[in-house]
Amino acid sequence: MMNIKKILTAALAMGFAFLPAAAQTKSTSPHSAAHKNLLAKQSTAKDQIKLTEHNTFLDLIDDIEPEPDIYTEGWNSKSVNPFKAADVPNTALIDVTGYAMPCKTADRVTSNYGYRARFGRMHKGIDLHIRNNDTIYAAFDGKVRLTAYEGKGYGNYVIIRHPNDLETVYGHLNKALVKPEQVVKAGDPIALGGSTGRSTGPHLHFETRYMGYAINPAAIFDFPNLTTHTDTYAFDKSSYTQGRNYDPRRVTSSTKGSRKSKKSKASASSGKGSSHEVKKGETLSSIAKRNGTTVAALTKLNGISKNSTLRPGQKLKVK
Repeated sequence: MMNIKKILTAALAMGFAFLPAAAQTKSTSPHSAAHKNLLAKQSTAKDQIKLTEHNTFLDLIDDIEPEPDIYTEGWNSKSVNPFKAADVPNTALIDVTGYAMPCKTADRVTSNYGYRARFGRMHKGIDLHIRNNDTIYAAFDGKVRLTAYEGKGYGNYVIIRHPNDLETVYGHLNKALVKPEQVVKAGDPIALGGSTGRSTGPHLHFETRYMGYAINPAAIFDFPNLTTHTDTYAFDKSSYTQGRNYDPRRVTSSTKGSRKSKKSKASASSGKGSSHEVKKGETLSSIAKRNGTTVAALTKLNGISKNSTLRPGQKLKVK
């Protein structure tokens, strides 16, 4: 009897592997049917989870990745200006909301945009004071088009193309922290600043270009106040080299970094004060445009949100 028990136990342990396949029969018990239903439900649930994860990932790509059609013309060019043969419109309205200043010390301009008589050439960007290895940030959302080195000019530099049709250039870097084709958000670290290339000391050379046209960065950014002048910039082929300054202190800088203050001609001519009384029907956007500032700046100055309800007679700080 003991031998028979041992044989049966061994057979069970091996799962009846020695039996031919024909000897195995399907169970038709209610338990088996319930088990099949459970497996079917689990399979469906797994497929749904996979589909949900896939959709979530696609949603994330749509949220981060800018529109792909802007990464066509001149995208593979190694030139700073890949639009040399482009048909550039005479005017364009450029959205400059969602910005970040390219460095923490962007209020310290050491050399302005414009013609340099002593060098006999145009300075197509603005130089900002930094210390060696200070972090440099992306000015807008976008994708890195080029990282390269130019010994007689930019040194190490990064070029980013943005969904608002601008390209920004960051020069004289010690090291790029990004690679071509990399998607970045405004304010992401992209490089460490330095003094490479044609440079006499640590600084960031910063350019804002529209289809190859090197716009005066001071036409878009209010560097003394670390903000943008307005939520949109109106590009015009006849005036893109001109800066804007709504700051009553009117800051100017020399290549030595000296700062002189004088009354702003823009403020004097407009007659705008430092506060605004809300009138019926006005919005934060219309007030910002009227006073040469941005919605973001107004909300920060007044401790309110962009969705705050405005009341006629309410006083808002605008400067």
